[in-house]
Amino acid sequence: MYGDGELETVSEPWRVELALTTATDDNEHFCKLILYKEIKDSRVRIWDVVILIPNLLFLLFIAVRFNRARLKLRATSSPIFLAFYGLVLCNIVISVIRCAVSMTVNAAASVGGKADKVLWVTVRFFLLSTEMSVVIFSLFFGHLDSRSSIRRVLLATSFIALAFTITQGTLELILPDDTFHIPSRNFYVFGHGGMMFWFCSSIVFTLIYLFILILPWTRLRERFALPNRKSFYVYAGALAILDLAQSIGAGLLNYTQNPAGLCVVDLTAAVYLTLFTPLVYHTFLSEFFGVSQPSIMFSYKTQVDDAMDEDTVSLPHQQSFSSLKTDSDYIYQNHSVYDSTQFDTGTTPVNPLYAASLQSPDSITGYSIDSQELHNHSNGYQQ
Repeated sequence: MYGDGELETVSEPWRVELALTTATDDNEHFCKLILYKEIKDSRVRIWDVVILIPNLLFLLFIAVRFNRARLKLRATSSPIFLAFYGLVLCNIVISVIRCAVSMTVNAAASVGGKADKVLWVTVRFFLLSTEMSVVIFSLFFGHLDSRSSIRRVLLATSFIALAFTITQGTLELILPDDTFHIPSRNFYVFGHGGMMFWFCSSIVFTLIYLFILILPWTRLRERFALPNRKSFYVYAGALAILDLAQSIGAGLLNYTQNPAGLCVVDLTAAVYLTLFTPLVYHTFLSEFFGVSQPSIMFSYKTQVDDAMDEDTVSLPHQQSFSSLKTDSDYIYQNHSVYDSTQFDTGTTPVNPLYAASLQSPDSITGYSIDSQELHNHSNGYQQ
């Protein structure tokens, strides 16, 4: 049996280590402490919880509306809706998985720390792919409403995002930023490739979104089929402000070591990781999935006869196919772009795509023979 003095001597190293860890944690700035501080004695970090809860809520929202979204996607003829929905779904699923894995591994361990950083880079890959795809679709959507063109865009943006994330991951694993070193636990939290890398990349993204915002007032607007939906420019403006704030925070932290820079970086990172995917959904998909009344998607230049059956979908004459609007117009354009070419029947035009998407795709019928004969007869009369 140990005496009092012997017991105190044996337990002294443990007490000294605990005291040093507590003192080091107390000296850390709050904006750095929140990145690795755990809830009580668990491995669950507060930072992961802050990111997980909004992403999990949005994932539940997607799951509840999944069946309705599936029916609408089957009913539409445009693959661009499926591309957007797939990107949103991948983003939210991988974000939730990253948070769950980070809560189960020990980030202070060598293997756990590397796995955590790889997952962070993977999340960044999907988010960046979505960002670039949205920009390209928005500037060239009039020429990309086909499966082959959309696949090429997704492949190109994936390669660019892969190069970006490989660079970021290499910097994280080989040259981690000392700003994100935790002395009390002897490991590095994820630092987004370091402040210099984050500063430069944020500046580039800021310039891209500012260019998109001023593009409608330049001569280059004639070379692009620019969206005229106000929500798209709100989306671009929000990301421009976010990237600008990130560059300011990263610059302050990299060049002046000002702790306020870390607070700005943390705030912008949390906003981006939790609100970017819902912003994409709200801007480009919410109106499509949430519409309850048919609205015109495209219009005909040739006149459509009033004798058309109510339960059938009439096809236009072959010569009028060039006048059809693509389904991707619904993502980027206001409804007013179609108002100048409405039907001359005096009735409210009905969008066959959304009327069909409100029911089972198997119930969609083709045009009737009688209506086609009547249409041909009227064309012969006009000739």
